Amino acid sequence: MSIAFTLNGSPTILDADPTMPLLWAIREVAGLHGTKFGCGMALCGACTVHLDGQAIRSCVMPLAAVAGRSITTIEGLQSKQAKAVQAAWIALQVPQCGYCQSGQVMSATALLEKNAAPTDADIDGAMSGNICRCATYSRIRAAIHSAAQSVKA
Repeated sequence: MSIAFTLNGSPTILDADPTMPLLWAIREVAGLHGTKFGCGMALCGACTVHLDGQAIRSCVMPLAAVAGRSITTIEGLQSKQAKAVQAAWIALQVPQCGYCQSGQVMSATALLEKNAAPTDADIDGAMSGNICRCATYSRIRAAIHSAAQSVKA
């Protein structure tokens, strides 16, 4: 079955099982490998993408649910907030192993696109469910604050 939606700003039609998780449609059918498989149960956040601007877990979202909607993956981030987050991640050397980072960046970007000056509590709420096995949480929080400041400047 063909499912039509917007992927990273481009109209896309994927011919796949409508019950296939969006994660696998993105990776295996569309060929975009930046979104990672972590747990398959929406518990770790490695598979985070944006659905109409909202951070969601793609491992449990059926492909059919995105018909007519807009999906952004790590490869498609273009906003000033996304660029600020990515720059802060590099400047503050957030990643260690890096596996969770695409999901972390996607959640952080969604937060800053909705809240230009997040508090620590806002960051903790937006980032909860994004697990970092290397425990770089303090660097993640610092990078989000830094990105917010650079967007304001």
